[in-house]
Amino acid sequence: MASLPYITATGNIEKALNAIKSAATPDSVSQDFVKTILGIKGGSGNQIASYLKKIGFAGADGTPTELYIQFRNPSTSGAAAASALKIGYGPLYKRNEYVHKLTDDELKGLIIEETGAGDDSAVPSLVLNCINALRQFAKFDSPVIEAEVKNTGQKKQNAENVNHSKPSNDAKHASLGMNLSYTINLNLPATSDIAVFNAIFKSLRENLLSGGNE
Repeated sequence: MASLPYITATGNIEKALNAIKSAATPDSVSQDFVKTILGIKGGSGNQIASYLKKIGFAGADGTPTELYIQFRNPSTSGAAAASALKIGYGPLYKRNEYVHKLTDDELKGLIIEETGAGDDSAVPSLVLNCINALRQFAKFDSPVIEAEVKNTGQKKQNAENVNHSKPSNDAKHASLGMNLSYTINLNLPATSDIAVFNAIFKSLRENLLSGGNE
């Protein structure tokens, strides 16, 4: 049995998603961002910040995901919301791949099956309301975006580790080969014997100008 994501003030999902479309993409989908920019105050703001992570709009560190960015694009918004439904409510989609087409009664029954909630539990109704709030933004007639939910902050760190890793020996040698240059100053003897000059330049050619190929 799975624990499905929900919030208690389900109307805030629609409010948050509409505000996300108009607000600039933040560095972090933090509680401060939700409360100040999205305008959802108090404990409800804390719940929304957590909910956005569970549906794939933010990584574990709060960094907006590609799905968040695609949701803000009018041409991919519906497909992004459809993907968010499948991410947040994946266990239900394993039971029925057409969750988004079920009636409220059918969907609530599926939620009860998955959660094992009793008749006195408010959870199935809250989950149902959250799904309905999200699926009104979703379009399943467009290709569903295959969203990969990862901690994007970690991906950035990994990229930095790669960029700052020590260069290989080959890279070091290539770098030296590219940048090393020589300045040769010759003090030639005062002689008119051409053989002396020939010997000097032959030695230079063989020992300094050969490129180290011997």
